[in-house]
Amino acid sequence: MAQRIMPTGLERHFDPGEMLVSKTDMKGRITYCNQLFRTIAGYSNKELLGQPHSCVRHPDMPRAVFKHLWTALEARREVFAYVKNMASNGDHYWVFAHVTPSLNGSGQVIGYHSARRAPERSILSDVIEPLYRDLRAIENGEDNRKVGLQKSTNHLADILEEKRTTYDQFILTL
Repeated sequence: MAQRIMPTGLERHFDPGEMLVSKTDMKGRITYCNQLFRTIAGYSNKELLGQPHSCVRHPDMPRAVFKHLWTALEARREVFAYVKNMASNGDHYWVFAHVTPSLNGSGQVIGYHSARRAPERSILSDVIEPLYRDLRAIENGEDNRKVGLQKSTNHLADILEEKRTTYDQFILTL
């Protein structure tokens, strides 16, 4: 899985009633994935287990969204996000993800669980895709990746402040 996959621009779909499920360890390495996830992503169970979940990350995804996601998870909070993933052949698929920390019997975080549904197309085209395009443009407009990420994160915070809402409220009210 070390080879670099180029996006095809073709989209894969799954039914609104279906759910992609995966679990990871504390470092984001896949420990479980259901059959639908494997089918949509185009990988076998053997190819996915032990791999970082980022193996399906599409290059169109703004890093600011993942920064928010990991900040929430590290604070032991669940997070919802629209995510564009990439299959093994370069096709993409959109998900509305619910990611939550997994706890052991002592209440310690032992990994993460993600359940993902097919998002509404109008939300993607009207809100998410334009927002993500803007965030990526900010990130890619800087020679220094850290500066680009910080500016993109600040831009997202400014949008949320202007709307007088939090990231979670914004996402859940779309």
